[in-house]
Amino acid sequence: MEPKEYELMYRVEDSHWWYRGMASMARRLIHEFCWRGKRLRILDEGCGTGANMGMLGEYGDVIGLDLSPHAVKLSRRRGHPNVMRGSVMALPFSSESLDMVTSFDILYFAGVDDDIALQETVRVLVPGGKLILRVPAFEWLRGIHDQEVSTGHRYTLKELAEKMARNGLEVLFIHYVNTILFPLIVLKRLGEKLLPPQKNSDIAISLGPLDTLFRACLTLESRFMTRISVPFGISILAVGKKR
Repeated sequence: MEPKEYELMYRVEDSHWWYRGMASMARRLIHEFCWRGKRLRILDEGCGTGANMGMLGEYGDVIGLDLSPHAVKLSRRRGHPNVMRGSVMALPFSSESLDMVTSFDILYFAGVDDDIALQETVRVLVPGGKLILRVPAFEWLRGIHDQEVSTGHRYTLKELAEKMARNGLEVLFIHYVNTILFPLIVLKRLGEKLLPPQKNSDIAISLGPLDTLFRACLTLESRFMTRISVPFGISILAVGKKR
C-alpha cells in the first residue's frame, strides 16, 4: 500500500468501527479454537501499523511482520518493538516454531501468491498449530478502497476452503462475516459504480454516531458467528489447523 494508506490506518485503527469489530471476531475465534490458558508463540503476518498486536499480546508472545518499512515504523511508534520486515511468501522463521499465526487481510494483495504464503505459514506452525485467516469476499464487491490498497483478489468461501486444505490445513471454521451490514455496503459499492469516482476510501469516511452502531453490529455478530452460518458477507474468516 501507499504510505498515506498506512498513515490513515494508524490514525483510525484504534477507534474505527470496522477494525474494532473485526478485532472482536478475532478474539472470539482465538478463545474458541486456539487458546487454552497457555501462552502462545504468535506471528501477526502483515501486521500493518500494529493495532492487533496489543490484543494478540494477551495470549502470548507476539512478533509482527510486514513487507512495508513504513508499516514497521508505525508499529514501533505504537509501542511494539518486536516487528520486522519480511514477506509472507518467505517467512524468516524456523520450521515448526510458532503456535499460532494470524493473517488479517494479507493474502488478497496484488503480488502475493496465496498458495506459497499458505505453504510458508504451515511450515512455521507446530503440528496442530492454528492459523486465523481473514480475506475480503466476492469479486463483484470490488470498490474504491480495493483500488487504493492494491487488492489482487476477493474470495469465495469454497475457494478459500479448498486452498487451505490443499496446502496442509484442516479447516476448523470458515464463515462469511460482516453480514448484518451487508445490504448497506452492497448499496455503497453499487453507488460507487454508478456515481462519479470519489477519492475517500471506506476508512477515511467519518460516520459520527453511526460508528458506534456499526461497531455494535459486528460485536453482536461475533457472539453467534461460530454457531450460525450465512451465505454472504463482506469478508471471510477462517481457522485452519496444521495437519
